[in-house]
Amino acid sequence: MTDKKIIVAVDGYSSCGKSSMARTLAKNIGYIYVDTGAMYRGVTLFALREELITPSGEILEAELESRLSSLSLTFDRQEGYEEPVLHLNGSCVEQDIRTMQVASHVSPIAALPFVREFLTRQQQALGQAKGIVMDGRDIGTAVFPEAEMKVFVTADPRVRAERRLAELRSKGDNSISLEEVLKNLQERDYIDTHRPVAPLRQAEDAVVLDNSHVSIAEQDLMLRFAFEAILAHLRGGQRG
Repeated sequence: MTDKKIIVAVDGYSSCGKSSMARTLAKNIGYIYVDTGAMYRGVTLFALREELITPSGEILEAELESRLSSLSLTFDRQEGYEEPVLHLNGSCVEQDIRTMQVASHVSPIAALPFVREFLTRQQQALGQAKGIVMDGRDIGTAVFPEAEMKVFVTADPRVRAERRLAELRSKGDNSISLEEVLKNLQERDYIDTHRPVAPLRQAEDAVVLDNSHVSIAEQDLMLRFAFEAILAHLRGGQRG
């Protein structure tokens, strides 16, 4: 009998390694991976391009809400990438959504209730058939509170900032300092954990993984063990 497919929800702070972890797990267990953070970055990029965020940082909320219906976010294959990446209205934006400009505006955009409602509906549709690993800020608490496997990832803020800076450097951004990256992460943490709608928090039934000093191989081993344990439990319940 084929194992029952489940939903794996991976939540946590930005730049704590949860996306790499979720992506690796999905690949190893043959599940579909969905990066919901990329979806919020996609909306942010759209708002920036359409000048719906003023130079002072104010979001033109009414206009953004009225124009969401014209926004298409899909994960499609793209030359140069091993896995499907985010496309905004048919164009690949994987590199564009990873800039500090987008990072500095994404948390306020993600705090807007109509944006969360818009993307939550899409995320729930993607997970209807299960067999999915989805990472974000509220997957195990708001998008899929019934997910069979929930992981909450955390890491030391300075370690996260160092990882984020290394990522930016690898993409040719040499204009920003470690302290600036750390400040941005701390500001995003505050907004993400204090927003009134679906704030970032650990689900009561989530497994907590501190990723500060854990290797990729160790992360994968722990998650695979948890995944197999959950499937064994489900199989046992089916037999009973």
